[in-house]
Amino acid sequence: MMRILIPILLLCLSSPILAIDSPEAMSRAEYDQLMQDISNWGRWGADDELGTLNLITEKTRKSAAKLVREGITVSLALDLNTVSDPLNANPFKHEVYVAEFSGHQIAGDRYAVDYHGFAHSHMDGLPHFAHKGYFYNGVPYSAAKPNGTDKLGIHNAGVNGVFTRGVLVDMPAFLGVDFLEPGMAITADDLKAWEKKNRVKIRSGDVLLIRTGRWAKVDKDGQWNFLEKAAGAHASLAAFLKKRDVAMIGSDGVNDVMPSGVEGLANPLHELVLVGLGMPLLDNLDLETLAQVAKAQKRVTFLYVGAPLRVSGGTGSPLNPLAVF
Repeated sequence: MMRILIPILLLCLSSPILAIDSPEAMSRAEYDQLMQDISNWGRWGADDELGTLNLITEKTRKSAAKLVREGITVSLALDLNTVSDPLNANPFKHEVYVAEFSGHQIAGDRYAVDYHGFAHSHMDGLPHFAHKGYFYNGVPYSAAKPNGTDKLGIHNAGVNGVFTRGVLVDMPAFLGVDFLEPGMAITADDLKAWEKKNRVKIRSGDVLLIRTGRWAKVDKDGQWNFLEKAAGAHASLAAFLKKRDVAMIGSDGVNDVMPSGVEGLANPLHELVLVGLGMPLLDNLDLETLAQVAKAQKRVTFLYVGAPLRVSGGTGSPLNPLAVF
Protein backbone atom coordinates (compact mmCIF):
# COMPACT_ATOMS: atom_id res chain seq x y z
CA MET A 1 0.00 0.00 0.00
CA MET A 2 1.29 3.43 -0.90
CA ARG A 3 1.85 5.31 2.36
CA ILE A 4 3.48 8.53 3.44
CA LEU A 5 6.29 7.59 5.82
CA ILE A 6 7.26 10.74 7.71
CA PRO A 7 4.80 13.65 7.29
CA ILE A 8 7.25 16.16 8.76
CA LEU A 9 9.59 15.61 5.81
CA LEU A 10 6.94 17.09 3.52
CA LEU A 11 8.00 20.49 4.80
CA CYS A 12 11.59 20.12 3.69
CA LEU A 13 11.58 17.75 0.70
CA SER A 14 10.37 18.51 -2.78
CA SER A 15 8.84 15.03 -3.10
CA PRO A 16 7.34 12.84 -0.38
CA ILE A 17 9.13 9.61 0.53
CA LEU A 18 6.94 6.61 -0.14
CA ALA A 19 6.90 2.93 0.55
CA ILE A 20 5.09 1.44 -2.42
CA ASP A 21 3.74 -2.07 -2.05
CA SER A 22 0.70 -4.02 -3.16
CA PRO A 23 -2.64 -2.82 -1.76
CA GLU A 24 -3.14 -3.78 1.87
CA ALA A 25 -5.17 -6.96 2.12
CA MET A 26 -8.75 -6.68 3.35
CA SER A 27 -10.80 -9.76 4.21
CA ARG A 28 -14.41 -10.11 3.15
CA ALA A 29 -15.44 -9.85 6.80
CA GLU A 30 -13.59 -6.54 7.14
CA TYR A 31 -15.08 -5.38 3.87
CA ASP A 32 -18.65 -6.24 4.96
CA GLN A 33 -18.08 -4.39 8.24
CA LEU A 34 -16.83 -1.33 6.36
CA MET A 35 -19.98 -1.41 4.24
CA GLN A 36 -22.06 -1.23 7.40
CA ASP A 37 -19.88 1.43 9.01
CA ILE A 38 -20.17 3.88 6.12
CA SER A 39 -23.83 3.23 5.26
CA ASN A 40 -25.98 6.25 4.38
CA TRP A 41 -29.13 4.15 4.12
CA GLY A 42 -32.03 6.10 5.55
CA ARG A 43 -29.95 9.25 6.12
CA TRP A 44 -32.07 11.27 3.70
CA GLY A 45 -35.21 9.19 4.14
CA ALA A 46 -36.32 5.68 3.27
CA ASP A 47 -37.32 6.71 -0.26
CA ASP A 48 -34.21 8.74 -1.12
CA GLU A 49 -32.84 8.20 -4.64
CA LEU A 50 -30.11 10.86 -4.77
CA GLY A 51 -27.67 9.67 -2.13
CA THR A 52 -24.67 11.93 -1.63
CA LEU A 53 -25.88 14.36 -4.28
CA ASN A 54 -28.13 15.59 -1.45
CA LEU A 55 -24.97 17.17 -0.06
CA ILE A 56 -24.93 19.68 -2.93
CA THR A 57 -27.15 22.45 -1.59
CA GLU A 58 -28.11 25.89 -2.90
CA LYS A 59 -25.43 27.34 -0.62
CA THR A 60 -22.88 24.88 -2.02
CA ARG A 61 -23.75 25.86 -5.58
CA LYS A 62 -23.52 29.60 -4.90
CA SER A 63 -20.14 29.13 -3.24
CA ALA A 64 -18.89 27.02 -6.17
CA ALA A 65 -20.04 29.64 -8.70
CA LYS A 66 -17.68 32.16 -7.09
CA LEU A 67 -14.74 29.99 -8.18
CA VAL A 68 -15.27 31.12 -11.78
CA ARG A 69 -12.80 33.99 -12.20
CA GLU A 70 -11.06 33.57 -15.56
CA GLY A 71 -13.83 32.06 -17.68
CA ILE A 72 -11.62 29.10 -18.65
CA THR A 73 -13.47 25.84 -19.37
CA VAL A 74 -11.90 22.38 -19.56
CA SER A 75 -13.63 19.23 -20.78
CA LEU A 76 -12.97 16.20 -18.60
CA ALA A 77 -14.17 13.62 -21.13
CA LEU A 78 -12.42 11.47 -23.68
CA ASP A 79 -13.60 11.39 -27.27
CA LEU A 80 -16.05 8.50 -27.58
CA ASN A 81 -13.98 5.55 -28.72
CA THR A 82 -15.10 3.78 -31.91
CA VAL A 83 -12.12 1.40 -32.10
CA SER A 84 -12.32 -2.08 -30.61
CA ASP A 85 -9.38 -3.15 -28.45
CA PRO A 86 -8.83 -5.20 -25.27
CA LEU A 87 -10.05 -2.31 -23.11
CA ASN A 88 -12.90 -1.29 -25.41
CA ALA A 89 -14.97 -4.39 -25.93
CA ASN A 90 -18.02 -2.23 -26.75
CA PRO A 91 -16.96 0.54 -29.14
CA PHE A 92 -19.14 3.59 -29.59
CA LYS A 93 -21.25 3.21 -32.73
CA HIS A 94 -21.99 6.27 -34.81
CA GLU A 95 -23.94 6.32 -38.05
CA VAL A 96 -24.75 9.48 -40.00
CA TYR A 97 -27.75 9.55 -42.32
CA VAL A 98 -28.85 12.12 -44.89
CA ALA A 99 -32.36 12.85 -46.05
CA GLU A 100 -34.53 15.46 -47.71
CA PHE A 101 -37.27 16.94 -45.55
CA SER A 102 -39.80 19.60 -46.57
CA GLY A 103 -37.47 21.11 -49.11
CA HIS A 104 -34.38 20.87 -46.87
CA GLN A 105 -31.30 18.71 -47.13
CA ILE A 106 -30.53 17.44 -43.63
CA ALA A 107 -28.16 15.09 -41.86
CA GLY A 108 -28.64 13.26 -38.60
CA ASP A 109 -27.02 10.67 -36.36
CA ARG A 110 -27.68 7.36 -34.67
CA TYR A 111 -25.63 6.68 -31.53
CA ALA A 112 -25.22 3.43 -29.64
CA VAL A 113 -22.87 2.69 -26.75
CA ASP A 114 -22.42 0.30 -23.85
CA TYR A 115 -20.42 2.84 -21.86
CA HIS A 116 -19.67 0.94 -18.62
CA GLY A 117 -16.17 -0.47 -18.52
CA PHE A 118 -12.69 0.91 -19.09
CA ALA A 119 -12.85 2.96 -22.30
CA HIS A 120 -15.62 5.57 -22.19
CA SER A 121 -15.95 8.57 -19.88
CA HIS A 122 -19.11 8.02 -17.89
CA MET A 123 -21.03 8.44 -14.66
CA ASP A 124 -22.02 5.35 -12.70
CA GLY A 125 -25.49 5.68 -11.22
CA LEU A 126 -26.65 4.13 -7.97
CA PRO A 127 -28.25 1.01 -9.51
CA HIS A 128 -24.99 -0.10 -11.13
CA PHE A 129 -23.51 -2.21 -8.29
CA ALA A 130 -25.39 -4.20 -5.63
CA HIS A 131 -24.18 -5.74 -2.37
CA LYS A 132 -25.68 -9.00 -1.12
CA GLY A 133 -28.78 -8.51 -3.25
CA TYR A 134 -29.40 -4.81 -2.61
CA PHE A 135 -28.63 -1.48 -4.21
CA TYR A 136 -28.34 1.74 -2.19
CA ASN A 137 -31.00 2.39 0.44
CA GLY A 138 -32.25 -1.18 0.41
CA VAL A 139 -33.56 -1.28 -3.16
CA PRO A 140 -33.52 -4.97 -4.21
CA TYR A 141 -31.28 -6.12 -7.03
CA SER A 142 -34.43 -7.43 -8.74
CA ALA A 143 -35.41 -3.80 -9.37
CA ALA A 144 -32.98 -3.81 -12.32
CA LYS A 145 -35.06 -4.76 -15.34
CA PRO A 146 -34.51 -4.63 -19.12
CA ASN A 147 -36.56 -1.44 -19.44
CA GLY A 148 -34.85 0.31 -16.51
CA THR A 149 -34.62 0.12 -12.76
CA ASP A 150 -37.68 0.69 -10.60
CA LYS A 151 -35.75 3.12 -8.38
CA LEU A 152 -32.45 5.03 -8.22
CA GLY A 153 -32.26 5.60 -11.99
CA ILE A 154 -29.74 8.09 -13.34
CA HIS A 155 -32.58 10.41 -14.37
CA ASN A 156 -32.79 11.52 -10.73
CA ALA A 157 -29.29 13.00 -10.96
CA GLY A 158 -30.16 14.56 -14.31
CA VAL A 159 -32.95 16.75 -12.90
CA ASN A 160 -30.55 19.25 -11.28
CA GLY A 161 -27.27 17.98 -12.69
CA VAL A 162 -24.12 18.32 -10.62
CA PHE A 163 -22.95 21.90 -10.02
CA THR A 164 -20.46 22.18 -7.17
CA ARG A 165 -16.84 22.64 -6.19
CA GLY A 166 -14.39 20.33 -7.91
CA VAL A 167 -11.07 19.40 -6.34
CA LEU A 168 -8.22 17.95 -8.41
CA VAL A 169 -5.84 15.70 -6.50
CA ASP A 170 -3.00 15.32 -8.97
CA MET A 171 -1.07 12.48 -7.33
CA PRO A 172 1.77 12.28 -9.89
CA ALA A 173 2.43 16.03 -9.52
CA PHE A 174 2.34 15.67 -5.74
CA LEU A 175 4.88 12.85 -5.87
CA GLY A 176 7.07 14.44 -8.52
CA VAL A 177 6.51 11.72 -11.15
CA ASP A 178 4.85 11.61 -14.56
CA PHE A 179 2.34 8.95 -13.58
CA LEU A 180 1.61 6.42 -10.87
CA GLU A 181 2.84 2.94 -11.63
CA PRO A 182 0.06 0.37 -12.18
CA GLY A 183 -0.97 -1.25 -8.93
CA MET A 184 -0.16 1.74 -6.69
CA ALA A 185 -2.88 2.24 -4.08
CA ILE A 186 -4.01 5.67 -2.88
CA THR A 187 -5.14 5.86 0.74
CA ALA A 188 -6.70 8.41 3.06
CA ASP A 189 -3.23 9.15 4.47
CA ASP A 190 -2.08 10.13 0.99
CA LEU A 191 -5.01 12.51 0.54
CA LYS A 192 -4.39 14.07 3.96
CA ALA A 193 -0.74 14.62 3.07
CA TRP A 194 -1.82 16.18 -0.24
CA GLU A 195 -4.23 18.47 1.65
CA LYS A 196 -1.47 19.62 3.98
CA LYS A 197 0.89 20.46 1.14
CA ASN A 198 -1.76 22.22 -0.96
CA ARG A 199 -3.56 23.88 1.97
CA VAL A 200 -6.89 22.68 0.70
CA LYS A 201 -9.36 20.58 2.65
CA ILE A 202 -11.68 18.19 0.83
CA ARG A 203 -15.14 18.97 2.19
CA SER A 204 -18.86 18.33 2.08
CA GLY A 205 -20.45 18.52 -1.38
CA ASP A 206 -17.17 18.34 -3.31
CA VAL A 207 -16.55 16.38 -6.48
CA LEU A 208 -13.18 14.77 -5.80
CA LEU A 209 -11.15 14.03 -8.94
CA ILE A 210 -8.01 11.91 -8.53
CA ARG A 211 -5.47 11.91 -11.34
CA THR A 212 -3.23 8.85 -11.58
CA GLY A 213 -1.61 9.87 -14.88
CA ARG A 214 -3.14 6.96 -16.79
CA TRP A 215 -3.13 8.77 -20.13
CA ALA A 216 0.41 10.11 -19.63
CA LYS A 217 1.54 6.51 -19.20
CA VAL A 218 -0.38 5.45 -22.31
CA ASP A 219 1.31 8.24 -24.29
CA LYS A 220 4.73 7.12 -23.08
CA ASP A 221 4.44 3.34 -22.98
CA GLY A 222 1.25 2.46 -24.87
CA GLN A 223 -1.69 0.49 -23.55
CA TRP A 224 -1.04 -2.21 -20.98
CA ASN A 225 -3.17 -4.85 -19.28
CA PHE A 226 -5.18 -2.30 -17.30
CA LEU A 227 -7.63 -4.98 -16.16
CA GLU A 228 -4.79 -6.80 -14.42
CA LYS A 229 -2.98 -3.88 -12.83
CA ALA A 230 -3.99 -0.24 -12.43
CA ALA A 231 -3.31 2.59 -10.02
CA GLY A 232 -6.27 3.78 -8.02
CA ALA A 233 -7.83 4.19 -4.61
CA HIS A 234 -7.82 1.51 -1.94
CA ALA A 235 -11.23 0.31 -0.72
CA SER A 236 -10.53 1.79 2.70
CA LEU A 237 -10.83 5.27 1.16
CA ALA A 238 -14.61 4.85 1.47
CA ALA A 239 -14.36 5.72 5.18
CA PHE A 240 -12.60 9.02 4.31
CA LEU A 241 -15.28 9.85 1.72
CA LYS A 242 -17.96 9.24 4.33
CA LYS A 243 -16.26 11.36 6.98
CA ARG A 244 -15.73 14.29 4.61
CA ASP A 245 -19.20 13.95 3.02
CA VAL A 246 -17.82 14.04 -0.52
CA ALA A 247 -20.63 14.22 -3.10
CA MET A 248 -18.93 12.33 -5.92
CA ILE A 249 -15.55 10.83 -6.80
CA GLY A 250 -13.92 10.44 -10.20
CA SER A 251 -10.66 9.37 -11.80
CA ASP A 252 -8.82 8.90 -15.07
CA GLY A 253 -9.03 5.18 -14.31
CA VAL A 254 -11.92 3.34 -12.72
CA ASN A 255 -11.25 4.74 -9.23
CA ASP A 256 -10.35 1.30 -7.76
CA VAL A 257 -6.76 0.13 -7.54
CA MET A 258 -6.32 -3.21 -9.30
CA PRO A 259 -5.67 -5.74 -7.98
CA SER A 260 -7.83 -4.43 -5.16
CA GLY A 261 -6.45 -6.34 -2.21
CA VAL A 262 -9.99 -7.33 -1.23
CA GLU A 263 -10.63 -11.03 -1.38
CA GLY A 264 -12.64 -12.01 -4.46
CA LEU A 265 -13.58 -8.46 -5.57
CA ALA A 266 -12.22 -6.55 -8.55
CA ASN A 267 -13.84 -3.18 -7.78
CA PRO A 268 -14.66 -3.02 -4.07
CA LEU A 269 -14.56 0.78 -3.87
CA HIS A 270 -17.25 0.92 -6.54
CA GLU A 271 -19.50 -1.29 -4.47
CA LEU A 272 -18.80 0.52 -1.21
CA VAL A 273 -19.54 4.00 -2.51
CA LEU A 274 -22.43 3.17 -4.84
CA VAL A 275 -24.24 0.89 -2.40
CA GLY A 276 -23.09 2.05 1.03
CA LEU A 277 -22.67 5.79 0.52
CA GLY A 278 -25.11 6.25 -2.34
CA MET A 279 -22.35 8.09 -4.21
CA PRO A 280 -22.11 8.20 -8.02
CA LEU A 281 -18.70 7.73 -9.63
CA LEU A 282 -16.99 9.16 -12.68
CA ASP A 283 -14.81 6.68 -14.59
CA ASN A 284 -12.26 7.04 -17.40
CA LEU A 285 -12.01 10.81 -17.33
CA ASP A 286 -9.37 12.78 -19.20
CA LEU A 287 -7.66 14.85 -16.49
CA GLU A 288 -4.53 15.78 -18.45
CA THR A 289 -5.63 19.22 -19.66
CA LEU A 290 -7.22 19.91 -16.29
CA ALA A 291 -3.90 19.20 -14.59
CA GLN A 292 -2.11 21.60 -16.95
CA VAL A 293 -4.66 24.39 -16.46
CA ALA A 294 -4.72 23.90 -12.69
CA LYS A 295 -0.93 24.21 -12.62
CA ALA A 296 -0.99 27.34 -14.77
CA GLN A 297 -3.71 28.91 -12.64
CA LYS A 298 -2.03 27.76 -9.41
CA ARG A 299 -5.38 26.41 -8.28
CA VAL A 300 -6.69 22.95 -7.49
CA THR A 301 -10.32 23.97 -6.97
CA PHE A 302 -12.83 25.05 -9.61
CA LEU A 303 -16.49 24.88 -10.53
CA TYR A 304 -17.48 21.37 -11.62
CA VAL A 305 -20.49 21.07 -13.94
CA GLY A 306 -21.80 17.75 -15.21
CA ALA A 307 -25.19 16.35 -16.12
CA PRO A 308 -26.07 12.77 -17.08
CA LEU A 309 -28.64 11.97 -19.73
CA ARG A 310 -32.14 11.83 -18.26
CA VAL A 311 -32.71 8.15 -19.00
CA SER A 312 -35.50 6.93 -16.75
CA GLY A 313 -34.23 3.97 -14.75
CA GLY A 314 -30.75 4.09 -16.30
CA THR A 315 -27.74 2.64 -14.48
CA GLY A 316 -25.52 5.55 -15.50
CA SER A 317 -24.70 7.75 -18.44
CA PRO A 318 -21.93 8.90 -20.74
CA LEU A 319 -21.29 12.59 -20.19
CA ASN A 320 -18.94 15.47 -20.94
CA PRO A 321 -18.29 17.20 -17.59
CA LEU A 322 -16.59 20.58 -17.38
CA ALA A 323 -14.17 22.25 -15.00
CA VAL A 324 -14.58 26.03 -15.03
CA PHE A 325 -11.90 28.39 -13.66
